[in-house]
Amino acid sequence: MSMMCKLAKGAFLAASLLAASAVYADEIDFAGNMHGITVKPGDNDMAPAIKPKHGPPWKIGMSHFGLSNTWTIQMAHDAEFEASKHKEIGQFLLRNADLQQSKQVADIEDLIAQGVDALIVTPLTPTSADAGIEKAMKMGIPVVVHTGLTETKAYSVDLQGGGVHFGKVMGDYLVKQLGGKGNIWVLRGVPSHPEDINRYKGLVEALKGTDIKITMEQYGNWEYDAAHKVCENQFLADPNVQGIWSSGADMARACIDVFQANGTPIPPITGEGNNGFFRRWKDLDLKSISPEYGPEQGAAGVRIALDLLEGKPLHHRYIYEPAPITEADRDNYFRADLSDNYWFPTSLTEELKKKYYGQ
Repeated sequence: MSMMCKLAKGAFLAASLLAASAVYADEIDFAGNMHGITVKPGDNDMAPAIKPKHGPPWKIGMSHFGLSNTWTIQMAHDAEFEASKHKEIGQFLLRNADLQQSKQVADIEDLIAQGVDALIVTPLTPTSADAGIEKAMKMGIPVVVHTGLTETKAYSVDLQGGGVHFGKVMGDYLVKQLGGKGNIWVLRGVPSHPEDINRYKGLVEALKGTDIKITMEQYGNWEYDAAHKVCENQFLADPNVQGIWSSGADMARACIDVFQANGTPIPPITGEGNNGFFRRWKDLDLKSISPEYGPEQGAAGVRIALDLLEGKPLHHRYIYEPAPITEADRDNYFRADLSDNYWFPTSLTEELKKKYYGQ
């Protein structure tokens, strides 16, 4: 089925069709420990019914925008592991666009040509996958979109982590910590990626009416090495900063390491559900907050695709906006026995966590 070993099939919880009056208040549990999913407020549309051309086992394809950092790699692991659990899935084909729009276009064409019964897409840009999504739907292939927005609405189901919510939670935290004034650095993700655009919108919203000034705004591609260079250069040029808004945990820990290397106190800095960041947060007693954006979205995408093939009723659009992780519950997530590259929440078993992230 994939590069991963086949493991015993585990029980899973499918999304339930809830009454419109209750659906916004209740979380929809697509998977064991993935919480915070609700139907997008104001959107009562249902996913269009598509009858598979044949019964199981099915072939599911996934167009991944790029295995460029530790989070994107683990999200792919989550998707592959989920696919391995279901005998209804005969093949799971993963394609890596490597942060190239033209490659994603070609990957989706290839997956369609391979005769996939369902397609999962994590778009690189708001338009990089639109043509392929629309083509697949016209051919009767259900399409699940997550971890990136599209301009087309022709997909079957869309599951999005609330980027604006994510960015605003971090922005609001810094506003409170700084008392509404001071200088901050802003570390953005991949240029033109929808998640980066929306997280930044959330920051802008949080800063309205304050006296907080952005003195540095650069892209770190959600990568440790790229962000380390950005923070190092900025520290040498202008270390006068009272807070750091980081769009990703790998970038946040890179900045932390720069400050540590220079023997300078670390200002309040925003994080994410990453073990390496949490290790520093705990050991250095940092001032921080971590919005949740779990790699288990990869597994949820597979479950949704399978639900569609099985004819289960699903809504057209879902959002994923769990409460942030604070210092009070930080230690419930941190794993001292696993490496910095481990992210959460995840659907990976203990065996796989230790295989990929054991120290």
